Amino acid sequence: MRTALLQSSGRPGSVAENLKVLDAAAGRAAAAGALLLAAPEMFLTGYAIGDDIGRLAEPADGESADAIADIAGRHGLAIAYGYPERDGETVFNSAQMISAEGIRLANYRKTHLFGCFERDHFTPGEQPVVQAELGGLTVGLMICYDVEFPENVRAHALAGTDLLVVPTAQMHPFQFVAESMIPVRAFENQMYVAYVNRVGQEGEFDFVGLSALAGPDGVARARAGRGEELVFADADPAFLAASREANPYLEDRRPGLYGSLV
Repeated sequence: MRTALLQSSGRPGSVAENLKVLDAAAGRAAAAGALLLAAPEMFLTGYAIGDDIGRLAEPADGESADAIADIAGRHGLAIAYGYPERDGETVFNSAQMISAEGIRLANYRKTHLFGCFERDHFTPGEQPVVQAELGGLTVGLMICYDVEFPENVRAHALAGTDLLVVPTAQMHPFQFVAESMIPVRAFENQMYVAYVNRVGQEGEFDFVGLSALAGPDGVARARAGRGEELVFADADPAFLAASREANPYLEDRRPGLYGSLV
C-alpha cells in the first residue's frame, strides 16, 4: 500500500488554509498512486496556538471531518490527520482516519501527553489500541509521544497492527526519536511505522521534520529532510509476512516473566 507522508506545519491558526494544504497534498499523493495520506499531529489547527486550541477544537464528526471526507472522496485515497477533538467540555489531542469513500474509519485520542503545554490543554485518552482495515492491512493510530513507550507499540503488535501511523510534533533536541527509535520500534514489533512530523519554528517549539516510514527490517523506506515535503513509501504485506516468519519476536516472548512491568 503506497503511503504518502505530508511533512508540513500547514498554517497554524487557520483551519481553512490547512484544509487547502491537505487538499493539494491529497491531489499530489493520489497522482503518485498513494492509497493513504498521513498528516502530522494537530495538522488541522496548528500545534503551538495556545488557547485557540480550545476555540478551534471540533467533534470527531464536525465540519472539518466532513471537509476532509470530501477531499478523500474527490482524490480517491484515505487520509489520517491530527486535530484537537472536542467532546462536550473536554478536549483531546486526536488523530482520525477517513476512507477514500469518505467514511470515518478510526479516531484515536493521545494517551501520553508530553510536557506542561499538552497537559494544560488536553485530557489524555484511555484507549491504547485503535485500528482499521485499509488496503489489505490492519492500520493502527498513535500520536507522537505515545510511540516512545514500548508497551504501547507492543500492544499494537499483539493486536495485529501491520502499519502504525503516528502523526507527530517532534521537536529539537529529540530528533533521535525519528532517526533511531522509529526504525527500532518497527523492527522489534515486526510492523511498518509511518512517523509524520511538523517542521520549522512554531511558538517556542522547533519541529525537526525527518518523517519516515520504517519497515519491519528496521530500514526506513522513505525519509524526509528538515523542510516541507511529501514523501512516499510502500507497506508490502508479503514482505511483512516473510519478515515476521524470519523474526519471531512475538512468538518467542515469555509473558509470564514480565509481570513486574505492570
